[in-house]
Amino acid sequence: MEIDELSQQQTKRLTSYTAPAEVYEDLIGSDDEVDPFLQRTGSRRIVDRQSEYHARRLNRAISPERNDPFAENESKDESRSYADVMREAELEKEEQRIMRELEKKKKEAEKKAKEVTVEQATTQKKRRWDMETPVDVKQTSEWSKADDESSVGKSRWDETPRISGDVEMDTPRKRSRWDVTPQVSAKKSRWDETPTHPVAQIGATPVGNLGLLTPTPGHLMPMTPEAQRWEKDLDARNRPLSDEELDAMFPSTGYKILDPPAGYVPIRTPARKLMATPTPMVDGFVMLEEDRTQNYDLPAEIPGVGNLPFFKQEDMQHFGKLLEDKDESELSVEELKERKIMRLLLKIKNGTPPMRKTALRQITDKARDFGAGPLFNQILPLLMSQNLEDQERHLLVKVIDRILYKLDALVRPYVHKILVVIEPLLIDEDYFARCEGREIISNLSKAAGLPTMIATMRPDIDHVDEYVRNTTARAFSVVASAHGIPALLPFLKAVCKSKKSWQARHTGIKIVQQITILMGCAVLPHLKNLVEAIAHGLEDEQQKVRTITALAIAALAEAAAPYGIESFDSVLKPLWTGIRKHRGKGLAAFLKAIGYIIPLMDAEYANYYTKEVMIILIREFQSPDEEMKKIVLKVVKQCAATDGVQPHYIKEEILPEFFKNFWVRRMALDRRNYRQVVETTVELAQKVGVTEIVGRIVEDLKDESEPYRKMVMETVEKVVSQLGAADIDTRLEEVLIDGILYAFQEQTVEDIVMLNGFGTVVNALGLRVKPYLQQITSTILWRLNNKSAKVRQQAADLISRIAVVMKTCGEEKLMGHLGVVLYEYLGEEYPEVLGSILGGLKSIVNVIGMSSMTPPIKDLLPRLTPILKNRHEKVQESCIDLVGRIADRGAEFVSAREWMRICFELLDMLKAHKKGIRRATVNTFGYIAKAIGPQDVLATLLNNLKVQERQNRVCTTVAIAIVAETCAPFTVLPALMNEYRVPELNVQNGVLKSLSFLFEYIGEMGKDYIYAVTPLLEDALMDRDLVHRQTACTTVKHMSLGVFGLGCEDALLHLLNYVWPNIFETSPHVINAVMEAIEGLRVALGPTTVLQYVLQGLFHPARKVREIYWKIYNNLYIGAQDALIPYYPRIEDDERNNYERYELSMWL
Repeated sequence: MEIDELSQQQTKRLTSYTAPAEVYEDLIGSDDEVDPFLQRTGSRRIVDRQSEYHARRLNRAISPERNDPFAENESKDESRSYADVMREAELEKEEQRIMRELEKKKKEAEKKAKEVTVEQATTQKKRRWDMETPVDVKQTSEWSKADDESSVGKSRWDETPRISGDVEMDTPRKRSRWDVTPQVSAKKSRWDETPTHPVAQIGATPVGNLGLLTPTPGHLMPMTPEAQRWEKDLDARNRPLSDEELDAMFPSTGYKILDPPAGYVPIRTPARKLMATPTPMVDGFVMLEEDRTQNYDLPAEIPGVGNLPFFKQEDMQHFGKLLEDKDESELSVEELKERKIMRLLLKIKNGTPPMRKTALRQITDKARDFGAGPLFNQILPLLMSQNLEDQERHLLVKVIDRILYKLDALVRPYVHKILVVIEPLLIDEDYFARCEGREIISNLSKAAGLPTMIATMRPDIDHVDEYVRNTTARAFSVVASAHGIPALLPFLKAVCKSKKSWQARHTGIKIVQQITILMGCAVLPHLKNLVEAIAHGLEDEQQKVRTITALAIAALAEAAAPYGIESFDSVLKPLWTGIRKHRGKGLAAFLKAIGYIIPLMDAEYANYYTKEVMIILIREFQSPDEEMKKIVLKVVKQCAATDGVQPHYIKEEILPEFFKNFWVRRMALDRRNYRQVVETTVELAQKVGVTEIVGRIVEDLKDESEPYRKMVMETVEKVVSQLGAADIDTRLEEVLIDGILYAFQEQTVEDIVMLNGFGTVVNALGLRVKPYLQQITSTILWRLNNKSAKVRQQAADLISRIAVVMKTCGEEKLMGHLGVVLYEYLGEEYPEVLGSILGGLKSIVNVIGMSSMTPPIKDLLPRLTPILKNRHEKVQESCIDLVGRIADRGAEFVSAREWMRICFELLDMLKAHKKGIRRATVNTFGYIAKAIGPQDVLATLLNNLKVQERQNRVCTTVAIAIVAETCAPFTVLPALMNEYRVPELNVQNGVLKSLSFLFEYIGEMGKDYIYAVTPLLEDALMDRDLVHRQTACTTVKHMSLGVFGLGCEDALLHLLNYVWPNIFETSPHVINAVMEAIEGLRVALGPTTVLQYVLQGLFHPARKVREIYWKIYNNLYIGAQDALIPYYPRIEDDERNNYERYELSMWL
């Protein structure tokens, strides 16, 4: 029996085969399904990534153009004046105020109605035993009726349920919802009717709205171009037959053609066949309107524009007119202008780069012909489009920037339009968008002038919408930077003292804050005026004004540091009284201002004010508000850094509360304040010393919270690296090493912070770390065996950090053991780990020396050669560094054949993307050439000049030059000059480039070789190939600078005669090289020689000739102004000018 049960259980257990739970968890947690292009597949529209606040820009209308009061010929058109705009602003403000009042009253009415409903419900729910005395209430239940009105003893099951409104009901009693057949009652429930969708307004029976089942044309989703082509094809096939086609199909007799009814017009639209049966949305029949605006076929080619890479559905709204087939001869001038602008904008927005460049140039050149109105009426709506992408916005902003220069004062009536569109860029998340916005507004203010800018932006200063006020303040700061603060100061003072509205005062003070943030220390000359303009805001009746004033003063103090304390005298008292009155955000702003002012004070005042403010700060240490914590930490840091604050005061008053409130686990999890806590603690350590700080937190290195341990380690690392470990006593040293080892071993996530901390502390302790080295080495060896790649990598990195200390402590034996272990791990499969192992080996080789190295260098180097083929950058760099170090210091331990093998491997390294790898490779060639002689290495490198890849050839030329510098130029020059005979451009250019680098590196040694290479340079300077002449000129420059003053002027003068004909070259690279060569020759030959050449062409009749000669003369004048005086030609004085040099004549 038992056996049967057991077999049944086994059968049940084996009905399905399942993988272990951990396998499923592994699969679920794996990153196989991660799409690497996920971020790029999202929408590129600006609107989709903007916050609700940024999206408010779309609520602003592009205002009509305004009258230009500063125009010379006053126009009497219908454009709005400043007075009209101000009236509209007042009207809008009043409208908003009334709307707020109505909203308030509505809420109050709803609240009262709710309260009455609650009271009635309470009254109805009362039972007869609740009432002590008879109360006259509305009779709503059977208990409130007289005895004769109520039928005693009846049950609710006695009769058939009746309708609730039946007055003849015999059984008046309390109603239940189950009493009667369900019906529509007066009080509606959400369960009473057919479900409807609250957002999409989907009706119960589909009607002509968003929820309809048969779609109407107005609510169709845009079709794909392919679907639209099919649609068009079907339209063509299903079109009605014409009379001619019907005549051809039917006999001419036997049929009668009926006349259509009078007034009949056939409907021929694409939307016709898509229309749903009209269903009324309201009572009665409603005929749905047809949407005739849809164009179902997006064109591939626009008339007058050509083939565009793309044309989007959204572009139809702005560029639809270009698709209308109209005879341009019948259009008015304005319409033709509009179409021309449209075409150019479409090319700029959707065209290819060449098309875009041409269109941009055209629209810039013809800006004044088109006029400001037509241009901005086309561009600005495009910039306000909801479908705009980053690239499109950048291009359109570039258009505005270009045409502003051309339009100049014509732009005045459109300033507000432009500002509405451009101001949102000032608060964009993208840094480059903000820069573009500032550039445009700066250029706009220069074009329109300050009076126009002020008149235009004044109504927005006290606008009802905070978004408008914010962007206007930022725009004003840009205007101030363009026109200078003094020009705007009278206006700012008036705005900041406005009695009309607190919004104006708030915006005015915010303008000062934004000017300071934008201009930085440039506000110093105007600091006193700016502080006085906003000082009264600290005692304003409005809390928001007081807060922004404190923030503006903080910004001014930060920009002025370490100067300008006398400018803040007037605000010290209000700030001090303010920190005692305020709480919350207001207090935070006041504390921030004081925090930035205290560092500007003299030592004694700083000490006094710090003690005063510290009472408030210590109280606010306990604040739960994150923003307050951030500001408190900043102020404590600034106060601690001030000279007048005494260490004993910080030790006794600040540290206990500071560590109690901020050095808690929760702060380590708070990303915003984590960094600030560490920085403040480091600043406090500068005053009170290492021991005081490290002693308080060292125990926390063994805390169970890993983020907190990491925070402690980072602080210890920064404090020790800045102040050293001299103050640390023996007991603290033991606890510190113990804590660091614990924190290092207990990591679950390997972090660079732990590695840096360990390395810094060990290096700071120096010899004192010797007793702990055995334990540290054991930890490293154990972690090198760990199955986690990151643990192994970190252990290898730690070896490279502490190798120098191990050498200092005399632990060569221990290092030799580590070297053998790392050598054994050179088969590591993870490239990151292998790179760290090679780094560890390099650090051991550096400190232990080549002869003492274990394993021996002759065994180590052959093991490194195949690793050079590894394509990982970290491995390549570490391996080449190690090979270079061995080549430099221990080349004799390895055979020449092995070094040549390495030379061939290194050639591939010259292709590396990382500059550090290429530089290390080139240096290694020099070390190897020095070790085994230049001949074999040079042969390898000269061969490499024949490859096609430019980067490879350039690196080879540098390597040749380094070999020449290392092994003396005479060992290289013969072979190099011989290689120039190869009739191949790449090789010849490579030789010239090698010569250029060679003479740059060898400097004065060039005097011995200048005559040898002069014939080669003659040939190169007369070559047809531009690059030959360019490189030869660069060589002449380095050569002439190297041999200055060494008696080689004859050869240099000879070369100058070959360089000079190239001054008329147009290629920018060539002309730059020629100019540099002439500058080099000026230094070597003296300015006089070059002046003799220049004087011949300064007054040439051809402008192009004169231009280049004057350019050379200007360079000559800048470089050797005083040396030219004796060599100017003698010219007699005339009536107006004195040319005679009397002092010179006296000496001559």
